[in-house]
Amino acid sequence: MSEKRQKKETPRRLPPLLRRAWYSLNQTFRHRIAHLGLTPDQYSILRWLHEGDARGLTQQTITDLMASDPNTITSILRRMEKAVLLSRHPHETDRRARRVRLEAKGHRVFTEAFEIARKLQDETLAVLPESRRARFLGDLDAVAEACSAAANRKRPG
Repeated sequence: MSEKRQKKETPRRLPPLLRRAWYSLNQTFRHRIAHLGLTPDQYSILRWLHEGDARGLTQQTITDLMASDPNTITSILRRMEKAVLLSRHPHETDRRARRVRLEAKGHRVFTEAFEIARKLQDETLAVLPESRRARFLGDLDAVAEACSAAANRKRPG
């Protein structure tokens, strides 16, 4: 049996397809923004800050948005603060919390990285007819929500 035929008959399974798509997209993006001194995770944080509350986001909010652990986010934020992409400030009402804000350099780097991300998304989605792209993204969002909901449900027994 030819390899092509064998591949065609292999059942499509969600986890390996999502992993392959995410890994390939993430690695491509990593290479394309490397000259900015930015990682994909740092870009995501810049994007959340850019799109979020003008007063900044709390570290806990960023941790939740990134679906990561607090220690990892704290480490990433420290590196980004050292690179003057963002700053951390005491929260105005919660003494335990800190607000994270974009700095001017963070805005500039985000703007350049955003253009790279947009072009990569356009390039990637070009495999689909334009009439199917919005629906695909909506379906993918629904799948992501279902995965999140499943992760948040307690295991039986």
